[in-house]
Amino acid sequence: MNELQLKYGCNPNQKPARIFMDEGELPLQVLSGRPGYINFMDALNSWQLVKALKEATGLPAAASFKHVSPAGVALGRPLTEVERKIYFVPDGMSDIANAYARARGADRLCSYGDWAALSDICDEDTAKLLSKEVSDGVIAPGYTEGALEILKAKRKGGYNVVQIDPNYVPKPAEQRHIFGITFEQGYNDLKIDREMLKNIVTKNKELPEQAQLDMLVSLITLKYTQSNSVCYVKDGQTIGVGAGQQSRVHCTRLAGNKADNWFLRQHPQVLALDFIDGIRRADRDNAIDIYISDEYEDILADGTWEKTFKTKPPVLTAEMKKEWIAKNTDVTVGSDAFFPFGDNVERAHKSGVKYIVQPGGSIRDDNVIETADKYDMVMSFTGIRLFHH
Repeated sequence: MNELQLKYGCNPNQKPARIFMDEGELPLQVLSGRPGYINFMDALNSWQLVKALKEATGLPAAASFKHVSPAGVALGRPLTEVERKIYFVPDGMSDIANAYARARGADRLCSYGDWAALSDICDEDTAKLLSKEVSDGVIAPGYTEGALEILKAKRKGGYNVVQIDPNYVPKPAEQRHIFGITFEQGYNDLKIDREMLKNIVTKNKELPEQAQLDMLVSLITLKYTQSNSVCYVKDGQTIGVGAGQQSRVHCTRLAGNKADNWFLRQHPQVLALDFIDGIRRADRDNAIDIYISDEYEDILADGTWEKTFKTKPPVLTAEMKKEWIAKNTDVTVGSDAFFPFGDNVERAHKSGVKYIVQPGGSIRDDNVIETADKYDMVMSFTGIRLFHH
């Protein structure tokens, strides 16, 4: 099969639509559902990400994609008790299931209706997670018989399940058409590995193993995120991804705010929220987001909170939030292009950043390095830009 007809393109008025190969067969199979144009864009971008991350770290990797950028990315490792609570998952799952739980849990609001990507064969643990979430589809190199049975039952057989050939290698040149004009460039086969982290430009040059892993997660995530992009990572998972911002500091703030929200979800008052029986997952996630925001009154007002909680929660004040966020430490931040000013470092510091990885090359690198030194950070210059459009 070298062609798949699609219902429509990015929008219903964009017809006809298809994916096809000029030469050879498509390196994928649709095992269930009928993926659309944007589904395949998410699937192919997310697959490249998790494949690269598995190759760079040797660990299972998963991604949760929305609108051709990751809402969350993670390596597979055992979850702590707190992580299981904030991701709403059971104990004892497989590594690939843990990877998806962390990727999906990084930003549950943005992951609503996501496309999932798995570096490893999808097993029953992962399929059970996907079956409970509002998700458009999944791509993986394979599926166990039990996993496929679970996924084919989702949406009465309408859930999109795609299997891709893990050995597929694209042509060295890629093309796209914009306004009837053909663009061509070399496929971005840049290999991201630990060699890229060695140019440490700050006074503090101590880069532990976990920070190196987090830098790799950050850089590989950025390679497949719409630019400008900035990514905060902790313990092998993204905790804040800022994509598609025209200003880099706005991107740093956006991703930093998401990282703060991820950490606030671990606050004891949030963990103690007493939800009404039978609340829908999306309503619960939205309630948590509002509760930890400055608009908390929208969920705690009399006549409103009773629709969500059994008992009225106490307010999580601005002072309490600031005090809690200050406890987050050893966070890594990456940027797809250089930080032009030290203000990006200042904002990153507020979200517990200790390690920075970025291309360098700004005319104000000295100011950026000086700001990092002020907070005893460790910063690596890769010399490589990672724009993605």
